[in-house]
Amino acid sequence: MQSASEQPEQPEHAYPDHWEADVVLRDGGTARIRPITADDAERLVSFYEQVSDESKYYRFFAPYPRLSAKDVHRFTHHDFVDRVGLAATVGGEFIATVRYDRISPDGRPASFPADEAEVAFLVQDAHQGRGVASALLEHIAAVARERGIRRFAAEVLPANTKMIKVFTDAGYTQKRSFEDGAVRLHLDLEPTDRSLAVQRAREQRAEARSVQRLLTPGSVAVIGAGRTPGGVGRTVLRNLLDSGFTGRVHAVNAALGETGPGEGPHQLEGVPAFRSVGDIGAPVDLAVVAVPAERVPEAVADCGEHGVPGLVVLSAGYAESGAEGRERQRALVRQARSYGMRIIGPNAFGIINTADSVRLNASLAPQMPAAGRIGLFAQSGAIGIALLAGLHRHGAGVSSFISAGNRADVSGNDLLQHWYDDPATDVVLLYLESIGNPRKFTRLARRTAAVKPVVVVKGARHSGSAPPGHRVPVTRIPYATVSALLREAGVIRVDTVTELVDAGLLLADQPLPAGPRVAILGNSESLGLLAYDACLTEGLRPLRPLDLTTGAAPADFRAALTAALADDACDAVVVTAIPWVGENGATESGDGEVLAAALRSAVAAAPGPAKPVVVVHVEMGALAEALSAATRTRPPRPARPAAEPALGPSATETADAADATDATDAAVVGADESPTPGAIPAYPAAERAVRALAEAVRYAQWRRQSAADPGRVPEFERIDETGAAALIERALDESAADARGVTLGAEETAELLGRYGIEVRPTLPAPTPDEAVRAAARLGFPVALKTTAPHLRHRPDLGGVRLDLATEEQLRTAYAELTETLGKPEELQPVVQAMVPRGVDTVVRAAIDPAVGAVLSFGLAGAASELLGDMAHRLVPATDRDAAELVRSIRTAPLLFGWRGSAPVDTPALEELLLRVSRLVDDHPEVVAVSLEPVVVAPRGLSVLGATLRLAPPPPTTDLGPRRLPPSY
Repeated sequence: MQSASEQPEQPEHAYPDHWEADVVLRDGGTARIRPITADDAERLVSFYEQVSDESKYYRFFAPYPRLSAKDVHRFTHHDFVDRVGLAATVGGEFIATVRYDRISPDGRPASFPADEAEVAFLVQDAHQGRGVASALLEHIAAVARERGIRRFAAEVLPANTKMIKVFTDAGYTQKRSFEDGAVRLHLDLEPTDRSLAVQRAREQRAEARSVQRLLTPGSVAVIGAGRTPGGVGRTVLRNLLDSGFTGRVHAVNAALGETGPGEGPHQLEGVPAFRSVGDIGAPVDLAVVAVPAERVPEAVADCGEHGVPGLVVLSAGYAESGAEGRERQRALVRQARSYGMRIIGPNAFGIINTADSVRLNASLAPQMPAAGRIGLFAQSGAIGIALLAGLHRHGAGVSSFISAGNRADVSGNDLLQHWYDDPATDVVLLYLESIGNPRKFTRLARRTAAVKPVVVVKGARHSGSAPPGHRVPVTRIPYATVSALLREAGVIRVDTVTELVDAGLLLADQPLPAGPRVAILGNSESLGLLAYDACLTEGLRPLRPLDLTTGAAPADFRAALTAALADDACDAVVVTAIPWVGENGATESGDGEVLAAALRSAVAAAPGPAKPVVVVHVEMGALAEALSAATRTRPPRPARPAAEPALGPSATETADAADATDATDAAVVGADESPTPGAIPAYPAAERAVRALAEAVRYAQWRRQSAADPGRVPEFERIDETGAAALIERALDESAADARGVTLGAEETAELLGRYGIEVRPTLPAPTPDEAVRAAARLGFPVALKTTAPHLRHRPDLGGVRLDLATEEQLRTAYAELTETLGKPEELQPVVQAMVPRGVDTVVRAAIDPAVGAVLSFGLAGAASELLGDMAHRLVPATDRDAAELVRSIRTAPLLFGWRGSAPVDTPALEELLLRVSRLVDDHPEVVAVSLEPVVVAPRGLSVLGATLRLAPPPPTTDLGPRRLPPSY
């Protein structure tokens, strides 16, 4: 190891505050990672004193009981380039440190451009095993790459197996040797597929564990429980007790008087009540904070100083209330994270866990919902309570419910991490009013959707901004694009809360359909035809409806459903029911329980693969009531096994409100058999039933195809990554004065695209008719004459393009017509271009958004496609499957495949072009925007006729680099 005297002092650089980050550790707690500065001398000494002699020996290879003054100076003074130290802190105190020192090939202290550094860690014994060193390695590696360091070297004693494991498990390419009694490790810091997979698996385990700790507390304290009934705090306390919470409950009210000698604690609702969390004298796992906003910091400090790991902050008066509230919210997050706590809220409605081992209702919901297989997340408390009421009224239970309010910390992303491998959850329903990190959300949703359905309804779609109180990074792409990306990630996107419930009722208990073929049967020909039409509208393939006539009895329904389920020609069944005619000829609703039992019996006895069944009922209140009642009384189903092995500890180890109310019209056919094949959802309208079924069909198809085989990123010839990088660096250097970057000229654009095998057909300027003729002579007739003025570019409908000009006379005539009708040559900026084979005009674009990342887009050229928003989108890097789906997913795709007898175009060439553009922006994030328009795709080959390309310093991304919690906006 080096001593302080071996390394010369170097000038210090500005403090890199962008290296600061909050991270979730393996046990679900949080820590703050930040650079070590000269002001940390006392913290470092205090930290070192709490490290065991064994850990000190492992760090310095010799007994090292205390740090000398030189050591303290060395470990707290860094230049943030060649010498960097990071600390993980909780409560402002160090719990671990890491540092690197740049070294030369012979191991001596060095400066840039030396690209290797020696790295060393020290973790306080009380915090070993929490994943602190792994998190620090991710962050110090990212810092090193930023400073031009490509390799780490580390010496570790063979007995220090924990530290060796930190390095070997990180996923970096590494070499290992044994020298002078120590293990010598060399790590290549270039991220690999394995290092990224390891990082994200750790992120999932940690974030899932942090949510699990919130949902499975052994003890809860309600801070702000009033001394008299009523009020938010007292209501939550009452709800906790009424739900049958299995843990300990404490009330906290700072206004309570002192108790006398020998007196026990105060009592509220029959539970012990204290003036502070510290007075409880026992561990508290979750605190529900229901005090005025100005008193919340005191409550948070009380909780943090006594080791409370999680908070549910119901208090309002934060970012939803304006600028002062936004600053109060930032301070709340900073304060809570400084103690390693996670927050749900502020302005939250609360959380619920229906597991029998927990039975937690730490919310304002007056009734504990039934246990079920649905995980429900709602940012709005009003929507949340309406959803809970609707699901409960019709027998559909939830596994857990979270209403996060302003979601200043815990968000939908965290819940996706938890529900991904939660064995108690089969379906995820999300009501979102904003998406704070769209790229990460898309990634997590894709992974979760591969094993269980994720249904999302997005509120505030057209407001142009996030609701007050929601921290959202700036994004430059429209929500329609984000929505399209979510669909391609397997998310079931619905437009209303009613549709959210409808889909949840079906997906929670019915099997996924094997295809789009739908059998329709029932006792109303008209209702059957409505269902048939709805199927066609949703892109399903309905069979001819089977009319059982109005005289059909429950036995007839059972027989018809049995036959349909046994028919290999159908993948799902829609049962329609109206009041039937009895033996005396009177129209009656009949015995709803009898019909429900008949349908359940048919489903239970069905042979072969299971098929989904939905019921459409009209004016059959008795039947709907019977179906709902049957569901509420059915025994709980055995928990389904997790779709994949859990990555983290299991739970056993530790629109508007009116729209939501409309969802209560849906019902569920319950089953009281054991085991049950699943409840049958029923709907009051054919359109609702079929829409839910269609979403299940599309999702099942995605599971079978895209999720099972996402494709690969192919390698291509004629790609010069190094040459392109040099061109980009030169262009950015020349435009360094403009922080916004630079739009390349036509020649530079063509040269850069050419490095990736993308040929742009040349254009020659034609400021005069004579110049136009000379340009045509160089290119060869026939030619096209086009205006390039910004207001006419890519607008052939305005008459700024003349094609197939085969002679000089035709060219001069066209030139005269353009200048006479559209303006002077200097205004039109005309150019001449050689004609290319006829085909379909398309557009290929890519752009980097700070919130979403790089997005690849495709559509047909022209005003009609632009007006209709007919563009398809995929995240970069795109796979071969992504490219094929891009070409086929636009509504005008038939024009590419021989519509109305036209010749099909060369879609393989088009897919290759898409993949080359994707590769370009993935390799070079400085390419912040590229547009190829038009791209004429012919029956053989394609031609890129126009291209623009913009370079800029790449924006910071929200889902790359070391894992970190979002900042407190």
